[in-house]
This record gives sequence, structure tokens and C-alpha cells, in this order.
Amino acid sequence: MEYRILGNTGVKVSELCLGTMSFGGDADKEASAALFRRCREVGINFFDCANVYQHGLAEEILGELIAGCRDEVVITSKAYFPMSAAPNARGATRYHLMRAVEASLRRLDTEVLDIYFIHHFDARTPLEETLRVLDDLVSQGKILYPAASNFAAWQVSKALGISAREGWAKFAVIQPMYNLVKRQAEVELFPMAQAEGLGVLPYSPLGGGLLTGKYGPARRPETGRLVENKMYQVRYGDAGVYEVAARFTDFARLRGYDPVSLAVAWVGSHPAVTAPIIGARNTMQLEGSLKSVEIEMTPELRAEIAALSLAPPPATDRNEEQTEFNYGVR
Repeated sequence: MEYRILGNTGVKVSELCLGTMSFGGDADKEASAALFRRCREVGINFFDCANVYQHGLAEEILGELIAGCRDEVVITSKAYFPMSAAPNARGATRYHLMRAVEASLRRLDTEVLDIYFIHHFDARTPLEETLRVLDDLVSQGKILYPAASNFAAWQVSKALGISAREGWAKFAVIQPMYNLVKRQAEVELFPMAQAEGLGVLPYSPLGGGLLTGKYGPARRPETGRLVENKMYQVRYGDAGVYEVAARFTDFARLRGYDPVSLAVAWVGSHPAVTAPIIGARNTMQLEGSLKSVEIEMTPELRAEIAALSLAPPPATDRNEEQTEFNYGVR
């Protein structure tokens, strides 16, 4: 396992991060403990969580698991999504975030959260308010690094500008969705992150299971998120993504790769990416993702895989600028 510097923080994290969304849900406490132990065995020191995962249960389980190695691991949590039916138990307001942080600290049984994500941009709360409370939480020693998940590039850039102007702690890490069929992050998020020195932790490198080799235009497993979870069915509802999945599976197997390992390795090979977030229901399912670090992802192999899906157009929509048919380059 290699370790990479997380953006401009100076903190070293493993090249894979274990996402704990399954803890207390698809993985019971025993299975969660087995996943955690296996990750520690191979050198993973990075664990991603959120308060909304099983409404706090995932944090409680992770807190128990890190009790004996807290100073050896880097943990994250998040807040934004509803934690109860109460009207203010959500969002990125000072009112909610101050309570959410305290609750996460209790559940994780820790004095500080290493990375704290705003889980979604809050269009109803002034960004200045959100950023100021994050700065306060840093000053209070309750979080080390503020971060943004599911933000657009302009939203992160605006936040960075406000924080710089006010002298507040700024976003240090972003967490976008990224995989072979969801490549929008390549257009503006990744270039922005590289320009600003942000750590990048992409989630869903397997597309909710789409790129595991189990899916195709006329092929579905009996169980899985894309079969059981309406949110994922909508997210990956375009029929074309199943065609990409089939092409990718054929490509991987023809060359002797496990599709799971290859999909994760492809995400991790983007120069902007610090560590893909992997997840599993059990240790058997986890192994394919762990073996991704054994794949030598050359520029040629990465390009071949990228060609299996449509690349998103540039931010200007001037597709010709990526070819020889343009006004020229500087």
C-alpha cells in the first residue's frame, strides 16, 4: 500500500480509502469489523463516514473499531442530509452543523474529526455562514480540515475565495462521484482541485456495482444496489451505461483483469485523485478493490479504458479544441 499527501494538508493517507456506508446496514457489526481488520492488514489508514449512514450507526461502529488505533488512522464524517423529522436537523446552517459535529464526535468517540465534509451544497444558507462555522470548529479543535462533498466546481471556488478573503480555514478536500460512466468531474472539478491543491476522494468507483462484471444490457444480478435501491436506479437509469458496463467487462476479462480491480485502478490513476473510496458488504467482496493497487495503470491502458465510454465535453462545449481542427494553440 502506498501513501499519498492529501492535497496541501501534509497528511499522508493510503491510496485507497474505505467507505463505511455499509456499516450497520448491508454489513452488520461483525462483518464491519472484518472489513476494518482486513483494510488495516493491507495498510489502509483512511476511513470515510457520514452521520446519515444508518442514521449514526455507521459512526458508532467505526468509533468502536478505531478505539485501539485512533492515532494511526485518518477519519472523515459529513453533515447536511436530514437526521430526523425535525425541520432544522439538516442543512449547512450554524444551528445544524454545531449540533451535528458534537453528535458525530460522541458517536465516533473521538475528540476531533480529521476531515469534515459538508455533504451537499446548501442553496438556502449563505455560504459565508457555513464557512464561518467551519472555521470556528477548526479553532475549537473539533475538526482539522473542512471539506466539500457533491459540490460543483464553481461552488468550491466561491468558497475558497470567501475563506481567503476572510482568513478562514478553507476547504482542503473534495469528494465527487467519479467512475467510467460518471465522468463529469474531469471537466472542471479535477482541474480546479489540481490548481488549488485540494485532496480528491472520489466515491462510487464501481458505479454502485455497475462495473463489477455483473451487469449488461440484458444482464442483472438478483441482488445489489442497482436492483434494490431506487436512488441508484435513477442515478444509473440511462440504458447506455449498461452497454458501457458490458464493454468494460469484456475488455477486462479479455486482458485477464478482475473488472472490480480494473475499475478502481482506473479511477485511482487520474492525476487529480488522491484515493478512491471503496466499499463492500463483506471481505470477499472487498478483495477485488484491494487488488486494484497491484494493477500497473499505464497511460495507454487508461486511455483504452476511457475510450469505452463517452468523455464529457469541455466546459466551453468547444469539442474542436481537443482536436487539430481549431485556431491553434499557444
